[in-house]
Amino acid sequence: MILKPNRRNWVATATLAATFALSIICARAAKLPEKDERGGPPKTLNTLRAFPEITSRAQWQQRAREIREHILVSCGLWPMPEKAPLRAEIFGRIDRDGYSVEKVHIQTYPGCYLAGNLYRPRGQGQGPFPGVLNPHGHWKNGRLEDQVLGSIAARCISFARQGMVAFCYDMVGYNDTAQVNHKFASDPGNQLWGISLMGLQLWNSIRALDFLGTLPDVDRSRLGCTGASGGGTQTFMLGAVEDRLAAQAPNVMVSHSMQGGCLCENAPGLRVDFSNMEFSAAAAPRPQILVAATGDWTKTTPTIEGPAVAGIYRLFGAEERFRSVRFDYDHNYNQTSREAVYEWFGRWLLRHSDPASLKEAAYKKEPDAALRVWPAGKLPADALNETQLIDYMIERTKARLVTFRPSDTNSLEYFQATLRPAWRHSLQLEAPVSSLIVETGEVTRLDDFTESRFVIGREGRGDRLPVVMISPIEEKQTSIVVLAHPDGIAGFQKKEEPDGLAAALVKRGHSVVLLDAFLTGSLTDTNALRARKHFDNYFSTYNRTDLQERVQDLITACAFARSQTQDRKVVLCGQKRAGLWALLAAPIADAVAADCDGLDLSTDALLMEQDLFTPGLRRFGAFDGMSALAAPRPLLAHDAGTVFNDGYTQAAYTAAQGDKALRLEKIRLEEREIVKWIAGLTWR
Repeated sequence: MILKPNRRNWVATATLAATFALSIICARAAKLPEKDERGGPPKTLNTLRAFPEITSRAQWQQRAREIREHILVSCGLWPMPEKAPLRAEIFGRIDRDGYSVEKVHIQTYPGCYLAGNLYRPRGQGQGPFPGVLNPHGHWKNGRLEDQVLGSIAARCISFARQGMVAFCYDMVGYNDTAQVNHKFASDPGNQLWGISLMGLQLWNSIRALDFLGTLPDVDRSRLGCTGASGGGTQTFMLGAVEDRLAAQAPNVMVSHSMQGGCLCENAPGLRVDFSNMEFSAAAAPRPQILVAATGDWTKTTPTIEGPAVAGIYRLFGAEERFRSVRFDYDHNYNQTSREAVYEWFGRWLLRHSDPASLKEAAYKKEPDAALRVWPAGKLPADALNETQLIDYMIERTKARLVTFRPSDTNSLEYFQATLRPAWRHSLQLEAPVSSLIVETGEVTRLDDFTESRFVIGREGRGDRLPVVMISPIEEKQTSIVVLAHPDGIAGFQKKEEPDGLAAALVKRGHSVVLLDAFLTGSLTDTNALRARKHFDNYFSTYNRTDLQERVQDLITACAFARSQTQDRKVVLCGQKRAGLWALLAAPIADAVAADCDGLDLSTDALLMEQDLFTPGLRRFGAFDGMSALAAPRPLLAHDAGTVFNDGYTQAAYTAAQGDKALRLEKIRLEEREIVKWIAGLTWR
């Protein structure tokens, strides 16, 4: 605490001393940066990543659950879509020495086709055999690729000869799976609905696993997956969300230095806090081998990526279930790399007595025309084009939201339990803040109130937020009000004294907390704002959007407010566009008063503006759906526009029997009405 005498009367009152005692307890040994670092150069797919410090199995298990939820939310698969019938067709069998190959197509969504080839053991009994998925990655010829650096047919034939059923299937837009191309859903507006190429591709892999598990000659307890490059990404992503994989082998893609260079590897929000190393480690303690190459971004696997993932297996006492190898080649899935995987799957899937003996014999790939499901390129009549598939996904999301709308206590619990992880992951939030750092500053005493300056932030997050706390000399109210404004602290101060709503609240006996949120007020940086191009270079895959940062700042400010009081409730109040930030932060406050700024949500246009954009917002009911998480705590929303037209918040409050705690106003309320509402709050 620093006390500076000047023309004002600087003193520390007994109440203020008690307040600072609390803040000192809250302060951590860690220090905040000299300036808010979040406005610096955006992270990219090539930004170096570090593996987090994990000290216990329980700590990792919790993080692995977070990783699973985060992948599913980022890929638009939370909650998991209903699984329609696969309508699998298997045909065109060709018998060869030790194996057979067939053509396959399934429907992952109605009218959304996934095609591939099924290689089965021949002359080895009826099984059941282990099953292995083979996503192919960005080879020019997809699953039909057959060259020295990589051959999908070579590994599938070898797996089948060794006694495993192998299914290789197309990436979106490759070979027979061409009803949409490999730039599917690239229009940024699709991000609002959680629709992405990566999400579709992960869903295809999940359904491919479903298909493999339905085959009578496949042992469902011995399912594996392996792929290289983009196929490696598909492998470890599937392994992170699917416990059905008994073993996996992601090749040349688990890296701390390059995370994936295609839309199919960069779902919005995916890698803000996580990396491929962690996605791979999420499979622990299930058997896994990483295959790396000296000629690409996995060259440091022996010293960085391998030991990091191995450390997680060590926590489970499962060191023997993890292996990493590196070979002296360019980016590849060549015979040397394949044979490392044959040995690994031979041990864990085949349970072979001598897995090291499993080598690749000479093979001959079938002609492309013999493997193509639709050689003439003519897809089934009901195959959806891109517009139709996106429309289907949006309508399915809307329909599910309607079914989720709560109508009683049980459905409200289900609605909120389902939406809470979506809220946390789609907004990239830490809630509650467990790493709050508080630095105390100047304290000023005026006739009727005390003004205290702080800087707050979170350990290791690079944030540094100026905060002003104004407390009446005689506090009369049971709440402390966090005030947010697009202009930051200046929106509530005039000549360094409380103004407008802040002054009115202090006069009524409330303490108020003012803050400069991300790139507002004293943190405003026009150049930084211009550099944050939300729709370029996978920005939102690696960085929080402006809206996400500001919602987090309100959560941090509310955590600070709680640290300054032992018995008062925290009310969050946002004016103008900051009212919309407050709606998204509503689940962490005891009450919220939000100015909705007359937002028109009849189209997505406003949600695409830089200060309101965040991926997945529409998928979860936008501000209406997120605000429903606040029920039954008091909520005032005014100048509501069309924000609440879908009725999720109203339904949640009705189900919680909290109708009296909800007030929705189409008009913008004057400050005295907001003060009156806050002063009249009662707590359940």
